[in-house]
Formats: sequence, C-alpha cells, structure tokens
Amino acid sequence: MSSSTESVKNPQEDKFAVWKEKANRYAQHVLALPNDSFEKTIAVALGLCLVGAVLVSGSAVALKSLQESNKSKDEKVNILEVAGLKSEGVNIDEAFKQIEPKIIDLATGNPVDNIDAKAFDQRKAAKDPAMSVTIPADEDIANIKRKAKYAKVYQVMEGGKVKAIILPVNGYGLWSTMYGFIALEGDGETVIGLNLYDQAETPGLGGEVVNPKWKALWKGKKVYNLAKKDVHESNLSEKGQTIETGEVALGLVKGNVDPSKPGAEYQVDALAGATLTSRGVSNLIRYWMGKDGFGPYLAKLRLARG
Repeated sequence: MSSSTESVKNPQEDKFAVWKEKANRYAQHVLALPNDSFEKTIAVALGLCLVGAVLVSGSAVALKSLQESNKSKDEKVNILEVAGLKSEGVNIDEAFKQIEPKIIDLATGNPVDNIDAKAFDQRKAAKDPAMSVTIPADEDIANIKRKAKYAKVYQVMEGGKVKAIILPVNGYGLWSTMYGFIALEGDGETVIGLNLYDQAETPGLGGEVVNPKWKALWKGKKVYNLAKKDVHESNLSEKGQTIETGEVALGLVKGNVDPSKPGAEYQVDALAGATLTSRGVSNLIRYWMGKDGFGPYLAKLRLARG
C-alpha cells in the first residue's frame, strides 16, 4: 500500500491569496486609467488615506511607551515641585524614591491594599461608574460632578514617619477644570505648596495660578481651624460664617492679606481680575480638604501623629 503526503492548506491563507490577487488586478486596472479619470482620482485618494492611517496608527503604537514614560516623569516632577523637593540638577527618579504612593478610601480615610498604587489612574476611575460616585449638586462646590471612590496620595517618609503628604485636587475655574497637587507637612494642616499644573484659565488673569510668585504665597498657610479660635469665613466662597474648630478655613481673599490681622494664616491673595478662577481655587480647597475629600484621611493622620 502506497502512501502520499498531502499538504494541508490554511483557509485563511487561501482567502488572503484571493484578496491579494483581486487587489493586484484592480491596481493594474487603476494604473491603466487616464490621469484625469474620476475613478483613478478617487482610488488614489483612498489609497493615500489608507497608507496615512496605517502610518499614524503604527506611530501611535510605537510611541505609546515613550508617551507613558513622559507622562510618568511629568507627574513625578509636579509632585516633587509642590513638595519642595525639586532642585536644579536633581535626579527625578532618585528624588522620588523617598515618596510612597498609597491608595486610600475617601469615605473612611483608610488605606486600601488590594489596588495597585502605581497602576491606579484617579482621573480614569472618576469616569468609571463602578469606581466612582456622583456628587450631589448641593455638595459639589468644586463643580466636578463625579469623584473616584479611592484616591492616590503620596507620603514623603523620613525616619519611618510621614514628613509630608501630597494630595491630588481638582475643581472648575472660569473656563476649565483645574488639576493639581497640594502638599502638606506631616501635621496634616500646614501647607507646603499648591501646584495647579493642568488648567486652561485666561492667560494673564486666571492663568496666573501657575505664577511662581503667587504659588509661593501658599507656603506656611493653615488648612483647618484647629487652634479653637473664633474664625470667620472671609474668603471668596462664603462670607460671614463662623468656622467651627476642625473645619476648613483656608481660602482666597480679595486684595492683599494683612499678616497682622487675625485669620491671616488661613488666607491667600486672590488673583487680580480673576474672581471666578479665584473662587474656583477656594472651592476646590474647601471640597478636597473637607469631609467629602481628604478630611477623614488627614484627621486619622493627625490622630496617629498625636
């Protein structure tokens, strides 16, 4: 009994060969048409579009890792800057080693261990119904609509203790949602810096939130009325209300802050000619430092510190 070897044909390869042959025949047909032919013009245009799309898609895929790397580096730079840890010639990755990212539950202020802090994207989580909550309109003073259930915080450690905390904040100004970080000392109430690095406010007015001189005004300010003083609201978000002990007192005020007057430690100069942006900054501070934001987490931090 004789045997013979038969090659097994791949149906996909057969289909590809058929399409390739059809494409080749059509290309020959198009090339044979006069240059002023409508069919040839359309075919060439479509062919160029297809080639362009392939090149753009290929470039996007090839550059994705580089884009992700640059995004990560920018975030590290912004965090180091707001914490006062960025200096001329500093190695970003080396400087960042002293910072520990952690995920916390905003509702309780407790740490969350089953979420990878390095991979967690709070902005994306805020858009995911399963990972976020809708903010009731009467509580949404920062006008952000939805917030993630969890937040990524950054702790600067020294000798096993928390030296500083960097917290992500966002809120609406005049034209845009402003995203940034606020850094606090380990006491959970003294401001190191504020950096609203991502915003589209009016250049020269609200856009002055990125002005180094204005950002420097935040250093040393206090967030909460923890001194049991009779502090009255005087910022641009609310006026005339007494701030209870432990409540957020930090905000922007019109004109220049007078350091000699009571309550100056809770006040920052508003941006000249940018009332709505200034009010937006005050509101995002009040929201994220309050009970619906990082308030529970910071209260636990202060309690542990003693």
